[in-house]
Amino acid sequence: MALLSQVSQQGFQALLWKCRLFWPVSRFQQLFAVSFSIPNGEKINYFSFMTSSSTALPVSPKGTDVVPTKKRSEIDYEEEKGWDDETKEVSEGKLHSSSSVGAPKKQLMSQVLSRHKFSRIQPPEKPLKSEEWNRLRENFQSPEVFEEVMLNSMIKSNSPIDVAKSLLTQVAQSNGDIAYNLLVKYLALCVQQGQTAEIQEMYDIMKIRFKTLESGAYSLLIKGLSNSDQWKMALSLLEEVKKIMIPSRTNYESCIKAAGRHQEMSLAFELYHDMLSKDLMPTLDILKALFDFSRGMKDAELQKELFGILLHLRENQIYPHKTFMRSIKLWFESIPGGNWRGHLTNIKDSGQCPVCSHQLEDSDLTEEEYNNLRERIIKDVIHGTDTFRKTSPQEFEAFQTFVENRLPFDIVIDGLNVSHIKLKKMQCENLFDAVNYLAKGKTRVLVLGRKHMLSNSSNWRREIMKEMQSKADFFFAENISEDDAFLLYATLQSGKHCKFVTRDFLRDHKACLTDSLTRHLFRKWQRGHQIVFSPSEGGKPIKFLPAFRYDCVVQTTGDTWHIPYKDIFEEKYSYQVPRKWLCIQRK
Repeated sequence: MALLSQVSQQGFQALLWKCRLFWPVSRFQQLFAVSFSIPNGEKINYFSFMTSSSTALPVSPKGTDVVPTKKRSEIDYEEEKGWDDETKEVSEGKLHSSSSVGAPKKQLMSQVLSRHKFSRIQPPEKPLKSEEWNRLRENFQSPEVFEEVMLNSMIKSNSPIDVAKSLLTQVAQSNGDIAYNLLVKYLALCVQQGQTAEIQEMYDIMKIRFKTLESGAYSLLIKGLSNSDQWKMALSLLEEVKKIMIPSRTNYESCIKAAGRHQEMSLAFELYHDMLSKDLMPTLDILKALFDFSRGMKDAELQKELFGILLHLRENQIYPHKTFMRSIKLWFESIPGGNWRGHLTNIKDSGQCPVCSHQLEDSDLTEEEYNNLRERIIKDVIHGTDTFRKTSPQEFEAFQTFVENRLPFDIVIDGLNVSHIKLKKMQCENLFDAVNYLAKGKTRVLVLGRKHMLSNSSNWRREIMKEMQSKADFFFAENISEDDAFLLYATLQSGKHCKFVTRDFLRDHKACLTDSLTRHLFRKWQRGHQIVFSPSEGGKPIKFLPAFRYDCVVQTTGDTWHIPYKDIFEEKYSYQVPRKWLCIQRK
């Protein structure tokens, strides 16, 4: 999180003068006093929201500000965070300055705070007077972080707002100001409880005192305002964020949901497309919400947008979970005059839908597509810069010779990967079960292993290894090598019929492909050629599910939609494709 350097005393005086020009001091004092119940007669620094840790950018006397450029990795990290993560970061005291100014002191404070991160300090049930807070602070093990730890506990305990106010009032009376990180924690508590008036009050104060905020405060304000009747203020804040950084995925999704709740679907989809244009992948939760908010509407453009989401699922091989699938089904069935009906089903091995008798797309590539894919993988992935960081040219050349002399194979197994299927069994036993299951009849199997498998260790018994080698061909690579490139090469060189076995999703290798068409072909080839494990319990042997003959992605003919789904939400991509489908047809 980008944090900004401290403001000099001279800069603060200029800032004070500028703010007096544009905002009456009496109004600012009144606003502050109302928020924290400070008597007007108390002597309080009017700019008590100035941060000693410099986590925000104060208004510049020149009307400009300097915002450090965010690294892409920082932006990606923020995109992955949800609302719970942001609240957790606030409660754990992670909104600190990275400025080098006063770094030793800040590091020390951070270390002290981290020791108390999980402290079980019990917040009071009602507001306390200043002297009562002082006694609690004096009795606390590390008084210098008492307020932060106490506010963390208030967030976790969902304490009444008045209790937090009384603490901040005591801080303001004692110090003459309130540190920015304490304000953000108070804001987090307000957002957590949906205290719209308090959130607006904090926004009014902070936008006067600071020209820009750090991303955590923006996210809290956007989240809090988007859930209120002042939700359009969240849109204004989003535009403000865009001027200084790429908004987080959470920022966009808060605003999209706000627009959807108020039935402004054109605005919701405008935000959705803006989000996609910034390479922010929407969560399944927000996609589900767009279907929910659109239920019962008869609007051709809206239908086109929602069909586009389904095609987004197809192109990115995303499988909705059961609750998302139900939202899709209900939306279709709610379209006025649409006459859509949805049914849950399992597709036959032949690829035919039992409900509508439609034959799903074949998973096989054409000869031309297959040859193009093979050439591109060999060029971009296997002979690309990535491969030889994980093996040597000499070793891979030896492997190519080994494969060419034994082609074609029917199944290629990532031996080390498969050996870890059941952690309670010896690795060689797991691999032995797989070879026994797959190397039946005239099936030709290649196992990619590592040289340490020949060491006759507790995990790799020599007699079991010898028996496996009588059933399948083995190639033993160096222990430091990674064998995904070996797996792809042997499978593709063996022909269109050859399947492979690994629990990896092979995302890194797909990413090496330089164009979207080739990546699409790679995913389709993978779906139709990757053999997956069937869950087994206890001492039952491993079973494998055959690769599909049909393509397991969202499909449509115009009058029918077939959508594969999973029972539970999965945050990450999986090598396993669903076995359950939603069939939707227009009667």
